Amino acid sequence: MKTTSKSANILLLIGILFIALNLRPAIAGVGPLVDDIKLATGLSNAMLGLLTTLPLIAFGVISMLTPLFTNRFGIGKTLFGAMILLIIGILIRYIEGNFFLYFGTLLFGISIAFGNVLLPGITKRNFSKNSGLVTSLYSAVMAVGASLAAGVSVPLTHIKGVGWRESLVVWALLAFIAAIIWFPQVNRLKRPPIKNDFIKAMKSLTKSRLAWQVAIFMGLQSLTFYVILAWLPAILISRGFEADYAGWMLSLSQATGILASLIVPIIAGRRKDQRSIVWVLILMEIIGIIGLMLPQFGGVAIWVSLIGFVLGGSFGLSLLFIVLRSHNTASATELSGMAQSIGYIIAATGPFIFASIFDFTGSWVYALMLLLVVSVLKLFSGLYIGKPGEV
Repeated sequence: MKTTSKSANILLLIGILFIALNLRPAIAGVGPLVDDIKLATGLSNAMLGLLTTLPLIAFGVISMLTPLFTNRFGIGKTLFGAMILLIIGILIRYIEGNFFLYFGTLLFGISIAFGNVLLPGITKRNFSKNSGLVTSLYSAVMAVGASLAAGVSVPLTHIKGVGWRESLVVWALLAFIAAIIWFPQVNRLKRPPIKNDFIKAMKSLTKSRLAWQVAIFMGLQSLTFYVILAWLPAILISRGFEADYAGWMLSLSQATGILASLIVPIIAGRRKDQRSIVWVLILMEIIGIIGLMLPQFGGVAIWVSLIGFVLGGSFGLSLLFIVLRSHNTASATELSGMAQSIGYIIAATGPFIFASIFDFTGSWVYALMLLLVVSVLKLFSGLYIGKPGEV
């Protein structure tokens, strides 16, 4: 049943924003602490990259299956269960031992996957007339969560008795608050009538070139995002910057992403053709990456801000593409599932390959060249899906 009252939709929007706030901190808090984790665990750079890659693998596997859960339990119950699983995963990661570090990471990756997929579907269902605005709001809040985690992870360890494990476990409290706020939606968002056969719907989408391009665009965008999230602090620390400064630069990249997340989807949602927006974002990204590749130029804050702005804007744009290129709530959820499943499988390769390039060459410049190639590929994909059309 579709909620129609203004107060119910306001409560739903607040719930959406708190869910969104929890979709990045558990991952974003790792990057600034990577040196502490490496020292304590003895893990290699490639294995540390797996801490960011594991959630992306979970995103890839679970995203495609999410419509099965919503058909059985409904969106409200599925998202509530996801928040409970997020809390459990974060708490398990606190237990000493590398097994628990990775197992907890995998669990909260599964939980975050549900939120990633279902927020576009809820937007299509309950806020279709304001999809650009709502998408901009929750994508910006996701960036806020990432920025907050990146900025405070290292300062938290300066508190007496607080180490990197304690710094990472605090995000369970934020997930608990979100679960409480979302609880009224458990019974309010009823399970919709099942009109589409899941297997047939997925087969139909896999035959759509547009659906594949949406997935590729999301995957390439996410690949760069998670590489920056995992390795920007390490890049800066290797160049002589303090860990606190590196953490705040990562936070700055997320903060400029907040601005772009607010602006880009609103502008794009008012246009029938989004190709010009794609051009601007990709050119800015290439400039930022080249600047980061050449430390002799200085201006770290400028390059980091540019990259963060582009990643925030292109993420919001990729979510909006899911809404704009689908024709109803069911197709939005299905397209979201396919796009995020394939997209995050692509993205999952990023942090590991990036770290492996550095381990092999000993140079971050060669690793950053990977992101330049990704930018060019993303341009071609974005120009295709920027044209009007539906899957």
